[in-house]
Amino acid sequence: MENPRRVQILRAIVEDYVHSREPVGSKALVERHRLPVSSATVRNHMAALEEAGLIVAPHTSSGRIPTGRGYRVFVDQIAALQPLTGAQRRAIQVFLEGAHDLDDVMERTVRLLAQLTHQAAVIQYPVRAGITVRHVELVDVGAGTVLVILIPTSGRVAQRAVELAEPLDEVQLLELRARVLARVLGSTLETVPGRVAGLAEELPEALRHAGDRVSEALAVLAAASDEHRLVMAGIANLARFSGDFPQSISPVLEALEEQVTMLQLLSAMQQDERGVAVRIGSEECDDPLAEASVVATGYGPHAASKVGVVGPTRMDYPTTMASVRAVARYLSRNLGE
Repeated sequence: MENPRRVQILRAIVEDYVHSREPVGSKALVERHRLPVSSATVRNHMAALEEAGLIVAPHTSSGRIPTGRGYRVFVDQIAALQPLTGAQRRAIQVFLEGAHDLDDVMERTVRLLAQLTHQAAVIQYPVRAGITVRHVELVDVGAGTVLVILIPTSGRVAQRAVELAEPLDEVQLLELRARVLARVLGSTLETVPGRVAGLAEELPEALRHAGDRVSEALAVLAAASDEHRLVMAGIANLARFSGDFPQSISPVLEALEEQVTMLQLLSAMQQDERGVAVRIGSEECDDPLAEASVVATGYGPHAASKVGVVGPTRMDYPTTMASVRAVARYLSRNLGE
């Protein structure tokens, strides 16, 4: 937008609406922001902003609220993020440095970010390239149930129980394990599903059902490795903003619960020169998060893993963006030490 006055008025409308949740009128803008123009002039600019699809009247009153496009223009006009205060930075540092292990770091990070932003916070476990399968074990636990154990080079053991149509004897179990290991040993986790596909077709008929079940379990275990895990906190914060989701908050909650949806979204988000990525409403696609905004950024080596927040489009974007970026930077520093 090239008109500086309209940018100023749009920014004022967004700021007032975010904090009050009430439609903003021209008189209030002039008085609250001490604009050096008359209410009539402001109304003319507001009419132009409305024609451009940046603000809208929610009902017949004179007040206006931002649209998704209006929020986007507002966010894009933020030239630089305001740094956190010294007290906030020290609090982040102390909070994260008190962690005992990686799991604790992840839990502390999302709790901290949820507290700072008053939104739902999500974090992806660190992506570590080149993790391969060190071993696969199949353990008969009785009653036709086999425990499938995947041991990757990262050291985090994963296991899943599968029920078989018929129990396997020790020789059959050893043969099945040998066939599985021949396919996946030394393979990267992301290739495991493809490598076990079709395994059952190569097995003796007595082992085909078990081969199918074990293959399915291994694919799930590989996909649920650290790189594909999300930790969340502050989901209850969204309940405070339920009125900001015109249709229903349920699709947003379901998307958060369905981690695959969030992982795909976070992976697709590319941070800008300010070091953050912002997706506002349905500007990219019509999905379960069409009535929400997501602010995220990368952390760790090559910023390959993501951390961020999910909330309504009526969000305090400058503060949220600054908080997400600051927490990510401290997290990267903490994990690098």
